[in-house]
Amino acid sequence: MPQQEVDLIVRNAEQLLTLQGEEEGPRRGSDMADLGLVGDGSVAIRGDHIVALGTDPEVCRQVSIGERTDVIDAHGQVVMPGFVDPHTHPVFAGTREEEFELRLKGASYAEIAAAGGGIRSSVRQLRQATAEQLRQETFPRLDRLLSHGTTTIEAKSGYGLDMTNELKSLEIIAQLNDEHPLDLVATFLGAHEIPDEHRQDREEYIRLLMEEMIPRIAAAGLAEFCDIFCEQDVFDVPESRRILTRAREAGLKLKLHADELAASGGSQLAAELQAVSADHLVYTDADGIAAMATANVIPVLLPGTAFFLGSERYAPAREMIAAGLPVALATDLNPGSCMTESMPMILTLACLKMNLLPSEAICAATINAAWAIDRGRMVGSLEKGKRADLVIWNMSNYKILPYHFGVNLVDTVIKSGRVVYRDGQVLH
Repeated sequence: MPQQEVDLIVRNAEQLLTLQGEEEGPRRGSDMADLGLVGDGSVAIRGDHIVALGTDPEVCRQVSIGERTDVIDAHGQVVMPGFVDPHTHPVFAGTREEEFELRLKGASYAEIAAAGGGIRSSVRQLRQATAEQLRQETFPRLDRLLSHGTTTIEAKSGYGLDMTNELKSLEIIAQLNDEHPLDLVATFLGAHEIPDEHRQDREEYIRLLMEEMIPRIAAAGLAEFCDIFCEQDVFDVPESRRILTRAREAGLKLKLHADELAASGGSQLAAELQAVSADHLVYTDADGIAAMATANVIPVLLPGTAFFLGSERYAPAREMIAAGLPVALATDLNPGSCMTESMPMILTLACLKMNLLPSEAICAATINAAWAIDRGRMVGSLEKGKRADLVIWNMSNYKILPYHFGVNLVDTVIKSGRVVYRDGQVLH
């Protein structure tokens, strides 16, 4: 049988991190430290999928390298799956650097929010922006995500907080998913905060969410997930249960912002409703960890947010791993509490502040993150038949990734079998 000619082959990697596992699903426990490392590794790609991988001699025996094959020599470099960022808020207008300075002067995030800042400030800015202005502001954020090795993101709405502007945000996400190399997985986050016009009648806003916004957005296919900010001063557990139950009835998968500011019961609610993920979890206790483990909820941890808010407290990652939870990591890119597109920086913080090993942090930002947005069968690891999303790093050992922080060590990004970042440039 003739060998299959490939379109692209990455050869001779010092370390090829496949993240392949013996069983399908996210990695747990000690398996999070197993990166499926192959020395002198190669990956062969045809179209947008991987057709062979392993040592260079093994791959070259399986495929044909023709005149039209793009050959990339990764000698002395690390090759691994593209990052999957399972928690981002990329569509917003303007920035909130003034709040950053207020926090430096001693104001808390909660105090700023109570005074009309925070999420409500971003809502006012987004409502004033046109769809085209939002698209133009969001596009370069996606470029920066891609340039730091991220190839798939979950993208939330949540700065519109009315029908018109939530639809506007989700339509922009859909448009950018078509226009940009990144894959964007849309989440409706209308329950991000109570907007200014409903501060005296929160029940009316909850009615709008449940009876009008969720049904319309679900029917239009504009979101795959529904998320909610489940905290005592935002949406409490009973309110969150009502809203998320309606979302599930409408066919949306569930996520929660949970236990970020206090042990509010969000992690237990995520388990009760069998959410795909619960995110933040800074104050989650042993009962919350046990409930999530029983219900197979994936904890998505956001150390960049705790860092940016100047907190000394971080999510209990080691306790979660010990309980068998498949920890995932995300940037929480947003204008108020974590203004970064750098997943490598998140890995550094996960290692330093939550005591993850470099191998565990990489696992949490690739295959586990992919399962946190229900994409684990498509991306997050390098396997035959999976989408060819991979990153070539200017380093010879993967442990350098969280160790050498504050710089971009990405050499090349390949998305769906196509080179989309090389020599410091995003290639559209």
